[in-house]
Amino acid sequence: MTIDSGQMANQTIHVVARVTALPDKVEALKAVLLELIEPTRQEAGAIKYELLQNQHDPTDFTFVEEWTSNEALNLHLDSPHLQEAAAKLEGLVAATPDIRRYYLVA
Repeated sequence: MTIDSGQMANQTIHVVARVTALPDKVEALKAVLLELIEPTRQEAGAIKYELLQNQHDPTDFTFVEEWTSNEALNLHLDSPHLQEAAAKLEGLVAATPDIRRYYLVA
């Protein structure tokens, strides 16, 4: 089975981005992450942008995103509101955010 790269180019991009708070910084990190929701949802190319918090581990936040293209996602990553939020993460997070891009398979 071969993968048609042209077909992949037309697919939307799914992103799962995990951000882990330091145990005593959960609410501070949540406030920073919540600031991203509305401006990001207004961006061209944003289909879905949701923030989840783990029921069993409140330090574990996950963004579930869908974008029209890699170009739209890259514009988001360079956007002023994302850069501003990223600058606030030091001292709030336990590790560098884990951002993964996916294509829908089924």
